Amino acid sequence: MKDMEKLSLLDLQLMIRDGVESAVPEKLWIRAEVASVQAKSNGHCYLELSQSEDGRLVAKARAVIWKSVWFALRRYFLDATGSELSPGMQILARVQASYSELYGLTLVIDELEPEFTLGAAELEKRKTIERLEKEGLIDKQKELELAELPYALAVVSASDAAGFGDFRRHLTENEFGFKFKVELFPATMQGESAPASIVDALQQIEADGGYDAALILRGGGSVLDLACFDDYDLAFTIANCGIPVFTAIGHDRDYHVADMVAYDFVKTPTALADLFIDCVAAEDERISNFSNRLRLAIAGKISSMESALEVLGQRIKAADPRNLLTRGYSLVTDEKGVVLKSAAKLKPGQRLGIMFADGSVRVEIIE
Repeated sequence: MKDMEKLSLLDLQLMIRDGVESAVPEKLWIRAEVASVQAKSNGHCYLELSQSEDGRLVAKARAVIWKSVWFALRRYFLDATGSELSPGMQILARVQASYSELYGLTLVIDELEPEFTLGAAELEKRKTIERLEKEGLIDKQKELELAELPYALAVVSASDAAGFGDFRRHLTENEFGFKFKVELFPATMQGESAPASIVDALQQIEADGGYDAALILRGGGSVLDLACFDDYDLAFTIANCGIPVFTAIGHDRDYHVADMVAYDFVKTPTALADLFIDCVAAEDERISNFSNRLRLAIAGKISSMESALEVLGQRIKAADPRNLLTRGYSLVTDEKGVVLKSAAKLKPGQRLGIMFADGSVRVEIIE
């Protein structure tokens, strides 16, 4: 121990730095996942990168994009992908390995490849779809039946989202005056925490009960902004929800896994409002048609009865004895007014009545 050379911490760090910089002297392109990202007020952007295999973390490292690069690189990445760098993203970055005696290993990023990030998101989406297909969940929602008059609607959306405001206004101000019950269940609709937040809202809707449908609303966004709607756990929850789930995420070109497993989907929140208005209008028309048919059936029945009554009246009128009297006939009755049809049992002295068309007389039988 006494004869061994004793190094200071600084000496060790310098040795490591020399080793790192000699081992990795040039810039390299690496694949990694963004674990965290912080853009500081000093203009630098600090990240933590990681790599996982089979759900297990196998590597992580600090990274930085210096102020001199960050502004332009951020704008380039945002324009290409439509999204800011955010946790959970897969990136392809060009890095220079740097080792500091104070801060250890840091990867200095000076370039990002946006197409890799977009491709990684699409690959993850395909894997999710394949898994859901194997589990038989893609069409499970389609087996449910929507109420003929869906009145109570549970909406999952950000409380201040313009899309929710458009939906509510379009629904409640419909030209027919139909009334709906709309209940908002607020949720985060973008970013890493969005899937779990939406799942919590859907579970709360089921726990509360009494709703005809659950509606997931968002007013659009970039490809990566909407990538949260390709999440497996969210799709699993939608597929297994006990009431029909509708999505209106606001995309024009593509549709997401959440749309695939939902009972139905449309492009925009206002289009979803129209869907429910049309649904109630169709039922209202069906009821109106039934009412008209019932009214016509009742009118026909009354008309038939009136015709039968008229025929019966004519028959009664034709059988009225008074009609016979006008033709020169007369009726003979006994003292009680019973019409006599035979003279066989009549006796002298018996009083009778004789009815003519213009009056009646009382007579007595002589013989």
